[in-house]
Amino acid sequence: ALKNAGLEPAALDYINAHGTSTMADTLELGAVERLLGDHAPNVTMSSTKSAIGHLLGAAGAVEAIFSILAIRDQVAPPTINLDTPAVEPRVSLAPNAAEKRRIDAVMSNSFGFGGTNASLILGRVPEGSTA
Repeated sequence: ALKNAGLEPAALDYINAHGTSTMADTLELGAVERLLGDHAPNVTMSSTKSAIGHLLGAAGAVEAIFSILAIRDQVAPPTINLDTPAVEPRVSLAPNAAEKRRIDAVMSNSFGFGGTNASLILGRVPEGSTA
């Protein structure tokens, strides 16, 4: 997704994780931290499913909306009820509180049954752009 968007991992500010509160969350976190490398401490990653539940077929669309709102409002939504992560993260997981921060580029992950997976890159439109 980053390659298709013409971005490097260091351009990301926020990641809306698939985050279903299962052991797969640890795998997703590890993959994201490998992708981000040294940029990981500069990124917030949260699961909006913690607030709204898993909407199955609608999950990807609703999480894309959360991602767009994060860019618009410059706020990373919290991961509700995250008290003790299974591993020590290098990214901020926004535990129980939203994070006010600069957000220009977002990756929203959506992983479906049977390996139907997608990552969507969303970004701020530059001021003065007619796009």
